[in-house]
Parts: sequence; structure tokens; C-alpha cells
Amino acid sequence: MPIHLESRDDAVLIRPTGRIDSASAGEFESVVVGKLDEGVKKLVFDFGDLDFMSSAGLRVVLLAGKRMREAKGKLAFAGMRDNVHDVFAMSGFLKLFQAHKTVDEALAAVR
Repeated sequence: MPIHLESRDDAVLIRPTGRIDSASAGEFESVVVGKLDEGVKKLVFDFGDLDFMSSAGLRVVLLAGKRMREAKGKLAFAGMRDNVHDVFAMSGFLKLFQAHKTVDEALAAVR
């Protein structure tokens, strides 16, 4: 699963592509935890190129949210496709985290 990383000012944008499931969640977690360990305080997940996310991927997102709260950081989502949005809605994650239509909106929310 390709994961694109981009820095925009003091925020980090993580854009996974394809599927995050039990086979790829470890790679996703490694990238996310690596950025958190570097001390990133503003994080945006761009899910615009994500086709599917399983509970294994949701666990990584929850871990990131917990670590960001502990560090007094900010986390937002951008560009969810309908099926990914539905998974987040059904799991209650949209009550816990900010979701935005565009990357620019999500970046503005973490600033």
C-alpha cells in the first residue's frame, strides 16, 4: 500500500492509497507512529485515495488520536470516499475526530 507523506508548514499530511486492512495496517501504523515519535503536533489524514479501511486501520487512527490528545496536538481527516466515510460514521469516529471535504479545510482546522 503506497503512503504519501507531505509537510505543509508545520503540519504533516499522510495520504494512504488503496486499502488499509489486516495485511497493510502494520505498515500504516509504522508510518503514523514514526511521525508521532518525531513530535508532529498537527496531523491530517487525507483519505481521498483510500478505497477501504478495516477495523485494523481504525485502530491505528484511534492510536494516533490518543497520542495527539496526550501531546496537545491536532488531528483531522480529509477527502473521505463514501464507503470509508460510512465506516467512520458507523464506528462513531466522526464524533471523535474532525472530518473535512478538502485537504485545505483539514489543514486550516489543525492550525
